[in-house]
Amino acid sequence: MKFRMQQKHVIDFIFPLAVFFVFALSSLSVLVLAARIYSSQTADATDNYMARTSLSYINEKIRQNDTAEGVSIQTLEGKDVLALKSSFDGVGYTTYIYEYEGNLKELFIRDGVDIRLKDGKNIMEIRDFQMEEAQEGCFRFSSRDLSGHTSTLVSVERSMP
Repeated sequence: MKFRMQQKHVIDFIFPLAVFFVFALSSLSVLVLAARIYSSQTADATDNYMARTSLSYINEKIRQNDTAEGVSIQTLEGKDVLALKSSFDGVGYTTYIYEYEGNLKELFIRDGVDIRLKDGKNIMEIRDFQMEEAQEGCFRFSSRDLSGHTSTLVSVERSMP
């Protein structure tokens, strides 16, 4: 019985090597594409969070303090502020929400105490925050986040005077 000797050709080495490189290049391309998609989705989610969180926060605060004549827009130190009045054990308190030096701030203070807007607690960074009372009991808020995205909220008091 004679065994036949096969001759080795260059193609026997090049073909598996070429298949390996095609597979490796395809894998790398898919990985880079997935990383770009992930990065894009993460950036969009962050922008969406930043633009809407401030307005959701304000809407929730209005709902918590929704009493007759408990929600108003006032001007303090030349800035518009959202004033939310409340009472605990017969003592009046006001929560002020406003934009100050690039931050959305909240200041919870007893009525009759001197107010300084710089003393408020930082809620989150924003570029711009506008508010207006479109009509009695109907408020329009507009917030622009650090990425430049602007969101708007219209909130209506449920308890009217």
